[in-house]
Amino acid sequence: MKQYEFGLFVFMLAAFLGFELIRRVSPLLHTPLMSLTNAISAISVIGAIVITGEHGATLLSRILGFTSVLLAVTNVISGYLITDRMLKMFRKRVPEK
Repeated sequence: MKQYEFGLFVFMLAAFLGFELIRRVSPLLHTPLMSLTNAISAISVIGAIVITGEHGATLLSRILGFTSVLLAVTNVISGYLITDRMLKMFRKRVPEK
């Protein structure tokens, strides 16, 4: 039963972190869909790390967990890079002299 309690704790923590990520992103910087995608990817990263690091995990679950971590982190980083690019579009340009 303790394993289910741990799983529930991880789920609740991941849901809270995902909610905070969505709530703190300004709609002017991200579209709501981008924010939701980053939040889901962050939840996937936490879950995949837990599954990959679990004691007694099979080789298949470790490989799939590692792949999940890699892909989800790539998605989160890409979202933030897109945000940075969008912010650069709204900066005032200084005329060259």
